[in-house]
Amino acid sequence: EIALPRESNITVLIKLGTPTLLAKPCYIVISKRHITMLSIKSGERIVFTFSCQSPENHFVIEIQKNIDCMSGPCPFGEVQLQPSTSLLPTLNRTFIWDVKAHKSIGLELQFSIPRLRQIGPGESCPDGVTHSISGRIDATVVRIGTFCSNGTVSRIKMQEGVKMALHLPWFHPRNVSGFSIANRSSIKRLCIIESVFEGEGSATLMSANYPEGFPEDELMTWQFVVPAHLRASVSFLNFNLSNCERKEERVEYYIPGSTTNPEVFKLEDKQPGNMAGNFNLSLQGCDQDAQSPGILRLQFQVLVQHPQNESNKIYVVDLSNERAMSLTIEPRPVKQSRKFVPGCFVCLESRTCSSNLTLTSGSKHKISFLCDDLTRLWMNVEKTISCTDHRYCQRKSYSLQVPSDILHLPVELHDFSWKLLVPKDRLSLVLVPAQKLQQHTHEKPCNTSFSYLVASAIPSQDLYFGSFCPGGSIKQIQVKQNISVTLRTFAPSFQQEASRQGLTVSFIPYFKEEGVFTVTPDTKSKVYLRTPNWDRGLPSLTSVSWNISVPRDQVACLTFFKERSGVVCQTGRAFMIIQEQRTRAEEIFSLDEDVLPKPSFHHHSFWVNISNCSPTSGKQLDLLFSVTLTPRTVDLT
Repeated sequence: EIALPRESNITVLIKLGTPTLLAKPCYIVISKRHITMLSIKSGERIVFTFSCQSPENHFVIEIQKNIDCMSGPCPFGEVQLQPSTSLLPTLNRTFIWDVKAHKSIGLELQFSIPRLRQIGPGESCPDGVTHSISGRIDATVVRIGTFCSNGTVSRIKMQEGVKMALHLPWFHPRNVSGFSIANRSSIKRLCIIESVFEGEGSATLMSANYPEGFPEDELMTWQFVVPAHLRASVSFLNFNLSNCERKEERVEYYIPGSTTNPEVFKLEDKQPGNMAGNFNLSLQGCDQDAQSPGILRLQFQVLVQHPQNESNKIYVVDLSNERAMSLTIEPRPVKQSRKFVPGCFVCLESRTCSSNLTLTSGSKHKISFLCDDLTRLWMNVEKTISCTDHRYCQRKSYSLQVPSDILHLPVELHDFSWKLLVPKDRLSLVLVPAQKLQQHTHEKPCNTSFSYLVASAIPSQDLYFGSFCPGGSIKQIQVKQNISVTLRTFAPSFQQEASRQGLTVSFIPYFKEEGVFTVTPDTKSKVYLRTPNWDRGLPSLTSVSWNISVPRDQVACLTFFKERSGVVCQTGRAFMIIQEQRTRAEEIFSLDEDVLPKPSFHHHSFWVNISNCSPTSGKQLDLLFSVTLTPRTVDLT
């Protein structure tokens, strides 16, 4: 029994399908009357039976619903199967929805998962479920395509109406349409097909009416949604060109990041590849020659896959929350070779490529690389932290740490420099490391993958405090005025040791010494310390101190590594003061006259202060000394 509600605009037609060989005739039986076709209209109720045991081998059923959007509102939303498949005879069935709308009205078919896969002539769907979609240009029907399940097509937009046919085999249990209809504004073209990739895969798509001719002077667009970490390539499998009288047949790409959108290609051109992210492709027809029009048709494939190597990825460098910062990616210095070397480029927004690129703070940047070997490039970063109002800055702290976006880039970081600026004679700076620092010396070199290079940032002052790495005894470094702190990497293993990096800089009240090092020696190893500007000598009239802590149960041995300082003063005097912090007792040595002290033992924390004169050329002041802790043998407290 099939009963159709009044004004449902549904018609049911049962008719003979493709006959099978050697099959006995089968009929529809109504009141002992045998017929081979039955039509049921809205408001009718028909009871019938079949004269054979397997009517699915003989008959098919078509259920067509006409939806008129010309004279009234459209029933938008999820489309239902009416009548329900459970109320229909078990025949191969085709549900047809014929939607008529004004030319200015856009209609969108939205397909829930599984999405659709377009098939070409002669192909069939594995499960037998097919979707046939067509549109209209005035009175002419245009086939958009035939589709199976399990594809990438998620939406199809058309205007001036749409006809959708869903074919279900008699044995298929499906009881939902799998799509909905939405209202859209005019799309000003034949149709738009959206194809969504959630991972690697491919999609084969065809122009309307394929393999027949694409409608004259029409425009059809495919929108591709591709994850940013994947790449899409387009290849034309088959195409024909018509004979154009006016205009030119072409394909147009809208590629995010391109400065020349839309990018126009001829059908015979090599099509774009290795595209990152979403893009659109449009096919534009022409005015054809009336005498010999020919046909325009296109079948193409979109292949989405992971980049073939690291250099094909898109990287996001988010500097939108940074201030006064620049990042430069550039070639490493290499010896010139007469051999041909492939280009190595860094690209902004995948389109603007050059051998070096500088990114500035305040924006989010997307970059990629065109390079056979990314070790040919490195990064240098500069950031300025400045204080102009000492009342606002005093006691404020800032973390000196490489942002994670930069660490994730496939190019090795060479230098990350922080320029720290303070008001003159108003504030000074203190650096506190996440892990205590070791000063790099020839006697005990740093063997980590990175170091901090600390130097004056005053143009007229040649003052280099030294190179420092994690794993030592220097607890903090105080400096009088502007400095630069540069994190310099020495090995790719910095990526694994990055968690050890981290300095905090604070603005503190002004003091007059150029630098003060706070040292808490380790009982297990000797601490080596040296004066700033080791290779060039301590600058004229510069004073530096070391605050050396001695635990209660230890004795510190202070040792200098040469007999005399070697400095010759042109004006002034060079002094060294060693002062016990508990008793204030101090020893004063004239570095330009006296011999340096022999190894001395200190039971309490003490100061070492070195102040330079104005030395003569070639007779500079540079000192290296060590501190070693040993357990106390006698309680001297």
